[in-house]
Amino acid sequence: MRVLWLCNIMLPTYAIAHNLEYSSREGWLTGCLNRIAAGKKDDDEITLAICFPADSEIAFSKEEIDGITYYGFTEDLNHPEIYDGSIENRFHVILDDFAPDIVHIFGTEFPHALAMLRALGRPERALLGIQGVCSVIAQEYMAGIPEYVQKASTFRDRIKSDSLIQQQEKYRIRGEHEREAIMLSGNITGRTSFDREEVLKINPSARYFSMNETMRPCFYMGKWSEKSSEPHRIFLSQGDYPLKGFHFVLEIMPALLERYPDAELCVAGNNIIGKGGSKYPYFLRASAYSKYIKSLISKGHLKKKVRMLGMLTDQQMKEQMLKSSVFVCPSVVENSPNSLAEAMLLGMPVVASRAGGIPDMVSEHKDGLLFEKGNSEDLLKKILQIWDEPVIAAVYGDNASSHARITHNADANYKTLMEIYRTIYAGYDD
Repeated sequence: MRVLWLCNIMLPTYAIAHNLEYSSREGWLTGCLNRIAAGKKDDDEITLAICFPADSEIAFSKEEIDGITYYGFTEDLNHPEIYDGSIENRFHVILDDFAPDIVHIFGTEFPHALAMLRALGRPERALLGIQGVCSVIAQEYMAGIPEYVQKASTFRDRIKSDSLIQQQEKYRIRGEHEREAIMLSGNITGRTSFDREEVLKINPSARYFSMNETMRPCFYMGKWSEKSSEPHRIFLSQGDYPLKGFHFVLEIMPALLERYPDAELCVAGNNIIGKGGSKYPYFLRASAYSKYIKSLISKGHLKKKVRMLGMLTDQQMKEQMLKSSVFVCPSVVENSPNSLAEAMLLGMPVVASRAGGIPDMVSEHKDGLLFEKGNSEDLLKKILQIWDEPVIAAVYGDNASSHARITHNADANYKTLMEIYRTIYAGYDD
């Protein structure tokens, strides 16, 4: 089988060969790649090529490294709502050169997914992997923030044409591209009942395959323990736009502090309220949402209780998780957030919203606690339950780790992927 991957990032294997910087956020792709490369020593079932967005110098490159062919293409990843039809021309060249039996597209978030499907024109040969669901994100984007915040526009928002309303509109446009991509694909992979329902609403004739993802390797090692963590320390993996629900946690922090004065909130990811490594002063780069977050911190007298950790490597993320007493996922919509899966692998007590595909990941009152999305009082209740009942919380963490190690088992997930490829390959005639 000749399989072409269309990825959202440059994979580490290519970057390392050229001494380039790379992201490890899609570590499960590298895991699959390594298994395919190892399998080639025993048989030639899979001949793999990978195309990825690249800088202009390598955007039209073709190179073979360790038996894998790599193709570059160029795309404006900073404006994923803009469809560039010229990418189709590059994909026609790649498709003609490699002649794949299957094209596996990882994600619908960027217009290159639609461009590849248009260029391919063979739905039976396309396999489209669902990450988030852009159309649902557009609907839920504002996440209950006040209307005056939704309509606000800062200097930064105006310069970048990136107010909250404009951000929501960009997701709506991306949702339209996603909808067409789903319609043009005969085969879909997903992981939750949420994404399955959304996909089959759009394209009921598509074949849907369940396929879990494998997390970054370091999260399979080590174990959370109450003794090693800092009591009453909440960890959020990100909070830079409304959908992620940072504001819900800030709303309940004063009540948490009344019961536990040592409570602390630590937030990873883009630092939207501080310097964050930027050369520009805050007033020039503040978004409407970041100003709202700062107002909640000021109103609740939380300046000394909120720590913005900035962008973290996988090892740094793991260290922060192990230091914290509870992982909270307050998003109003998610499919299957990797950060939640990684916290579960480590055996952390978790509190997550009952939204999207999260209930498929967390068995309530067994692996952790779920709260009604957008309901701050319910979130408060569930965090206090974790802190008030540490023995039960630790049991939740143990159960979560056992569950996640089955769901995110690298060998099982690779085997499933190969079975999907064989099914698709056997299902059409040349």
